[in-house]
Amino acid sequence: MTVIDVTEATFQAEVVERSATTPVVVDFWAEWCGPCRQLGPILERETAKHGGQVVLAKIDTDANPGISQSFQIQGIPAVKAFRDGQVVDEFVGAQSPAIVERFFRKLVPSEADALARSGDEADLRRALELEPGRADAALALGGLLHRRGDAQEALGILEQVRGNFAAEGLAARIRLEQDPGPLELDAAWAALDGGDPETALTALLEGMAVAPDRKDDLRQAVIGILDPLGVDHPLARDGRRRLAAALY
Repeated sequence: MTVIDVTEATFQAEVVERSATTPVVVDFWAEWCGPCRQLGPILERETAKHGGQVVLAKIDTDANPGISQSFQIQGIPAVKAFRDGQVVDEFVGAQSPAIVERFFRKLVPSEADALARSGDEADLRRALELEPGRADAALALGGLLHRRGDAQEALGILEQVRGNFAAEGLAARIRLEQDPGPLELDAAWAALDGGDPETALTALLEGMAVAPDRKDDLRQAVIGILDPLGVDHPLARDGRRRLAAALY
């Protein structure tokens, strides 16, 4: 069912745990609340439009005061959207159908979201048709094409993405593979593909002294390796320090 009643006893399972797989919109309401009666049907209609992609959980704040206190509900209707066990969006008060529609649209995955997650080549291409320049789909498709040997097409797709370090790093790698100049980077790429980013980073950083004119591509390739590690990873911290030294 996509519209359910929840209580303090069922909230953890029906809202928090369920939201790990399906977004849950929680409607905090009470029988005496006029605006709640106005908003409720709008929420239910919007839930129905999404065909099981989202669950609407209704909780009576009078009958479940503990939940209201936990979420600091000070006015109703109050609506909170849960994904992966966390509140990701919310609003208070009766809203127009258009505002509620936008609220749900942000929460429920789009067609392109689902296509990008599939990893299938045809789906990734369709995701990019729907949302050109979408970074996750471009990176996945670019990586697939690169591994298959279609480097030029991969580069064309990746170069449409701006501001994504991983996509820019892979594009830089392809440019360096196509035109290495005096650089010897085969061992670096082999190390990277083999799960040894530290060896790859050392080779790329050393390459900056050998080919100063390729510093920008080398820098992007290095950042593309460091970024997925996260800021606190020891290799990421050391890599950023070494990159700064090599550049400046």
